[in-house]
Amino acid sequence: MRVHFIVDESFEAPGAYETWARNQGHNVTYSRVYAGDELPVDAEGIDFLIVMGGPQDPSTTQRECPHFDAKGEQALIAAAVKTGKAVIGICLGSQLIGEALGAPFAHSPEKEIGKFPITLTEEAREDALFSHFAKSLEVGHWHNDMPGLTADAKIIAYSEGCPRQIVSYSDRVFGFQCHMELTLDVVERLIAHSQQDLSRAAEYRFVHTPEELRAHDYSEMNQVLFGFMDKLEARYKSA
Repeated sequence: MRVHFIVDESFEAPGAYETWARNQGHNVTYSRVYAGDELPVDAEGIDFLIVMGGPQDPSTTQRECPHFDAKGEQALIAAAVKTGKAVIGICLGSQLIGEALGAPFAHSPEKEIGKFPITLTEEAREDALFSHFAKSLEVGHWHNDMPGLTADAKIIAYSEGCPRQIVSYSDRVFGFQCHMELTLDVVERLIAHSQQDLSRAAEYRFVHTPEELRAHDYSEMNQVLFGFMDKLEARYKSA
């Protein structure tokens, strides 16, 4: 299996997604665009395309952020979807999937930074990829926005602060607004980048302090994510 990550910022690391790919012995490649890497010309050499997050949104221009090519990433996502690849977007990546499929992103009702529960919908029960998820599961969050919905999209999970936490766009294409990939190492990177937001934690309903973020155990949600990835790989191989 060939797993390719688009990483827009050094502090938005793949975390548990990368751990899963390497533990499975997959061929892992990267477009670390913050470091000047180019995006793949097409999706032919990719089985899994995983698009990570960032402080940008899909409307961010290259004048505003020279290393971030929103249209280029959307074109690659669209090509991967069209050719039947497995595509996963996390946070900004989930919003880019929606945009690539014609569904504009939106602002989330609440800023969420921390570890808070998501709740699975009835649609989740129809998809075997989520059969091992608990009805309510505490996962990581670090966002202000949420992905758009196409006519065929299904909301798999929501939270009190955001109505679109996991979105299924097809049987192989998923947007995760939440961050199930967080590890303590990734959290430390995000804390270092988010001092301004975290200094105002008391002003928000769903923003934890750095001390709270460091105290959380992220391993359980990582294991649930590994189970999802195993099932998605099996689905992809059987198609």
